[in-house]
Amino acid sequence: MIALAAALAVSGAARAATAVPGADAIASRTLTNGLKIVVWPDHDIPSANYYTFYKVGSRNERPGITGLAHFFEHMMFNGTTRREPGEFDREMEAAGGSNNASTSNDLTVYTDWFPSSALETIFDLESDRMAHLAFVPKVVESERGVVYSERRLRVDNDNFGTLMEQVQAAAFTAHPYTFPTIGWPSDIENWKQEDLQQFFKTYYAPNNAVLVVAGDVEPQQVFALADKYLAPLAKQPAPTPVTTVEPEQQGERRVVVEKADAQSALIAYAFHTGMGEADADIPALELLTSILSQGDSSRLHQRLVEREQAAVDTGAFLDAGFDPGLLWIYAALPPGGDLARVEKLLDDELARVADQGVGAAELEKARNFKLASFWRGLATINGKARALGEYEVFHGDYRKLFDAPAAYAAVTPAQVQALAKKILRVQNRTTGLLKPVAASKEAAR
Repeated sequence: MIALAAALAVSGAARAATAVPGADAIASRTLTNGLKIVVWPDHDIPSANYYTFYKVGSRNERPGITGLAHFFEHMMFNGTTRREPGEFDREMEAAGGSNNASTSNDLTVYTDWFPSSALETIFDLESDRMAHLAFVPKVVESERGVVYSERRLRVDNDNFGTLMEQVQAAAFTAHPYTFPTIGWPSDIENWKQEDLQQFFKTYYAPNNAVLVVAGDVEPQQVFALADKYLAPLAKQPAPTPVTTVEPEQQGERRVVVEKADAQSALIAYAFHTGMGEADADIPALELLTSILSQGDSSRLHQRLVEREQAAVDTGAFLDAGFDPGLLWIYAALPPGGDLARVEKLLDDELARVADQGVGAAELEKARNFKLASFWRGLATINGKARALGEYEVFHGDYRKLFDAPAAYAAVTPAQVQALAKKILRVQNRTTGLLKPVAASKEAAR
């Protein structure tokens, strides 16, 4: 609480940073090959995190190669010209480390957790797969099958995943955010070896990445290892920039998905926000999203679940990246639930926010949720590393992370209402309905 009060009491990037213990020790450097490195020393425990943020996601794909960024999330663990498949994990685990990765519309992120004594091992492993990834046909086909299996699990056999994919494809008519991160089935089946090699060379290059190390390390120690393992890697031509701007939506779009194996209905709204992650109004939009959906006392839960008992679950979340994204609002109905009624209730509750605004108390509650989440994140070395990287990538400067508490504190009820009026319009949304239907006799045979 002392740190929180201090952060809210100061202003400006430099002064706000001093409110976060240890933030003044952060150091950064850019190698000659374009790789930006940020280091946050934290000596509370003898562990460290190594995050690599590659600026590539489904937004960098095109018809025919959708899903490739997600495919490389898998492939990057499957051998190099120096190491056999599986050796990456074996070496890391032998040194006490573990790892994971994720892919989104905008980024592919790889992270390693390890005792700080293993720092050089991690640099050796990560530089190897950045420079020498192997494209063994047998391994490629194996991972193609893994990706296709994941698609079946997360989309084809998941009602909400199915609905989201269809709604997103309808919400964007021009921008590559229309592509599902996991890829379209026919593309997964038909990626060619040359597609993989060209995509890797273009996007998994030092000049298209940001490296963040946090934990029981010293900046000069990290920079020395970067000079040894990463500086020799070749810079590649800059990727072709994404310049497509999604045209303003001129009216509601509706998507209906009928599934014979669905037990209950779903409804999802996707509103164009007109904002990317670095937009000045994003803190206000995050607070509006929290007011609508965070916790059992949120507006949507209270109205649809508690009072009207028309839904069993409600929620909202924000997609914000390099380019303007979507605000998603959804409700899950009980078996036999009335979709038309739930849609009417949703519309009424969203109209109330736009027409009447939000109260000071509920805005303060949302602000407290957001600040608590912010400080909980910075309490761990993993949270420190991820937050620094996200701000460096999306905002262009990791130091803007420390302006976040002041940005949330500055949001007013009037600002939230103005955003609700601008964004929560029927003409600005794509509506998705998932309806259970009886299986046909032919399908049942």
